[in-house]
This record gives sequence, C-alpha cells and structure tokens, in this order.
Amino acid sequence: VQLQASGGGLVQPGGYLRLPCAASGSIFSLSVMGWYRQAPGKQRELVASITGGGSTSYADSVKGRFTISRENAKSTVYLQMNSLKPEDTAVYYCNSRYYRGPYADDYWGRGTQVTVSS
Repeated sequence: VQLQASGGGLVQPGGYLRLPCAASGSIFSLSVMGWYRQAPGKQRELVASITGGGSTSYADSVKGRFTISRENAKSTVYLQMNSLKPEDTAVYYCNSRYYRGPYADDYWGRGTQVTVSS
C-alpha cells in the first residue's frame, strides 16, 4: 500500500483546506483510514478516522470543524478542514490500517505541511 497526501499550504486563521490522500493497492475499502498530525516538539496525534463502512471519529480539538470522508471507488480519503486555527499548524499524515484478525498492518504516507498564520 502506498499513500500520497497533498493539499497542504499556508492559510489564514478562519480559512479552510482540503487534504486528499490517494492510496494504491486492493485493500482500501477494507481499511480504516486516518489522518494524523504532528506539530513541532509534539507527538503525533490522531485527528480523524473513518472505517470502510463510513463510521467516523474525531479528536475533540477538531470536532465540528474537520470532516473526514472517503471514496472507495477512487481509493481516496479526504480531510476537509474549516475554521482553521494557528494551533492546527502541523505536518498532516495519512494512515491506512488493515486488520488481519488480531493483527494490524499500518501504512503511512509522506506528510503534507499545513500552516495557519496571518
């Protein structure tokens, strides 16, 4: 599985960005897809995730502002980020998690930088 995230950039506070992540491989629809972020000096944290069936979960810090979605036919997951704040500044990473019984295979893409600043 290879993941290619894009869509990052510089945006003013209150602005928006949409991050797409395209996946290769045949297990996309069976995988839990997630977006993580890592700010300088901080640990990587889970921002949002979505199951193959479309169930979603969000970090408290982004609830009501970010929306994760997926198009299984295009093997692509999206993160729509609205009302961006300076504290959302981080490198954003796409993750694919495929469960094989009790085991999980994790795949990561290269990050895309999001900077929120005036």
